[in-house]
This record gives sequence, structure tokens and C-alpha cells, in this order.
Amino acid sequence: MLPPDLVAILACPKTKQPLIYFPRGETGHDEADGFLLCPGSRLRYRVDQGVPVMLVEEAEELPQAAIQELVGKARSLGLPVPA
Repeated sequence: MLPPDLVAILACPKTKQPLIYFPRGETGHDEADGFLLCPGSRLRYRVDQGVPVMLVEEAEELPQAAIQELVGKARSLGLPVPA
């Protein structure tokens, strides 16, 4: 898991917007599935062994519907969602 103070300063390299951190993936169960999400750029950044991979070229671009679903899931899991 990433330390909260690190997550607080991370921003999307493409949009410079804050990120949503899913420390246990979409299901909220497995730390190995953790990722960072930027709703503005629709990019999902992986976290490899506790290291965020903040490269636009290696991020996964998601469709808008998937972004909306993930933002809703983050809220339901009680994860901080930037305004």
C-alpha cells in the first residue's frame, strides 16, 4: 500500500489533477491489484510492488462509462475522491 502522504501529492502527469487511489483494486480485497485513477484524463496507473508507475505511455485509458463506475465504486468503498 502507498503511504497516504505520498498519495496526497501524486498527480496525473497528463492533466496534473489529483488521483483516486484504489489500494486493494476494484474489489477492495487484494493489495496486489492496487492502482491510481485520474477521472480527468481517464487513465489508470498501475502500482507495481508498492511503486506507482506514473507514465502516460504505460497507463491504461478507460472509457468514460468505466470511469464513472470506478468513481462510484471508490465512493462506496469510502476512498477519498477529489472534487
